[in-house]
Amino acid sequence: MTSSRPYLIRALYEWIVDNNCTPHILVNAEHAQVQVPQGFAKDGQIVLNVSPSAVRHLQMGNEALSFEGRFGGVAHQLYIPSAAVLAIYARENGQGMVFDLEPPVLDEEDEGGPDDDGPSGGEPPRPSGRPSLKVVK
Repeated sequence: MTSSRPYLIRALYEWIVDNNCTPHILVNAEHAQVQVPQGFAKDGQIVLNVSPSAVRHLQMGNEALSFEGRFGGVAHQLYIPSAAVLAIYARENGQGMVFDLEPPVLDEEDEGGPDDDGPSGGEPPRPSGRPSLKVVK
């Protein structure tokens, strides 16, 4: 199944803009495919204003966000894979969503291992308090 992250990013972006707020995204600047101007990231992350008045040619696809933004008066083309977006929120009130880190998506052909029937080696299940899903075939 494909990631829900790009769909949530688009929905929250629209919701934030519809409410006359300024959408910002928090990006993992160290992600392999991220293209942002050097020197603007701090601690491996960068916050970007993606409001319609701040960017040009915004494209929000399932794989990535791309747009033209200005840094220090100089236009730069930015490319942010959806997996590198850590959060989207409204600058004015902080409302939005923080995303968990996603594991890399493998093709079904690449998986090749046995089905996940639970913990191996007699390990007890981890009591994380979080719900978990299991594929039943």
